[in-house]
Amino acid sequence: MRNEALTEKQTALARRKAAEQSKGKVRHKISMTLLYIVLAIVGVFQIFPLVWLVLFSLKNNQEVFELSPFALPATPRWENYVRVWTEGNISLYFFNSVIYTGSAVILTLLFASMATFALTRMKFKKKSLFLGLFMVGLMIPVHSTLIPLFDTFSKLDLINHPLSIIITYTAFNLPITIMILYGFYQVLPHEVEEAAIMDGASVHRIFFRITLPMTAPVLATAAIINMIYNWNEFVFINTFISADNFKTLTVGIQNFIGQYSTDWGAIGATLVISILPILIAFIFLSDRIVEGISAGSVKG
Repeated sequence: MRNEALTEKQTALARRKAAEQSKGKVRHKISMTLLYIVLAIVGVFQIFPLVWLVLFSLKNNQEVFELSPFALPATPRWENYVRVWTEGNISLYFFNSVIYTGSAVILTLLFASMATFALTRMKFKKKSLFLGLFMVGLMIPVHSTLIPLFDTFSKLDLINHPLSIIITYTAFNLPITIMILYGFYQVLPHEVEEAAIMDGASVHRIFFRITLPMTAPVLATAAIINMIYNWNEFVFINTFISADNFKTLTVGIQNFIGQYSTDWGAIGATLVISILPILIAFIFLSDRIVEGISAGSVKG
């Protein structure tokens, strides 16, 4: 009798566990479905501005003001893109943006990697002080530096020169880049570097051949953040560059704004062209970005 009672209890417990597990699975499915629905709604709202911008770029001034924002134009005006690329000097501004952004990103990642390597791998006095000095750069307002930088670049004859923009971008992006890299370097294993030291490798060889390749995921994260800032930057370009042949897309778009009329379709086409590189870079580097963020945020 006791054995039969125990068997009945075990069967009842097994049924309860099975029921609870099935309920848990149903709840999990419902919660995941709700999550995907919310993410889909957020994704649609995120895509809306891009769709609106593309439609905006294919309209003329009359259609921009008379039609609803998401209405299709009667005739898509692809000539807006041709006109801004050929007649509006957008091709030159695009090339300048690529040069400034690419040069500044490469220099920033290189210098920030060197500084972070020294701060995390080398022992020297006042190391925390140097790290604090770099972090102070995050608290310096951009606008407070315009007059001193303009005066300095004027004395160095760098006004209307690409170097003034590349140097400024590199300097202002160093603090945030070092902060991003620092967390990753802290959790990076030292064993490979110690083995290289035992084999007689120099500091430079360890940095360029071992440490730098190992930080590729977080470098991708830092690169996309730097690219977004440099590509969309307006204040420094507008302050230090007045020559038309050195302007970028953010400043060159003003060419389509006149005193009495504004070519809104051309402005929309310019904006679409300006966001394409960032979108393409993010699509190709998205996996590395997520990998770099997750790797730099977990210790152990």
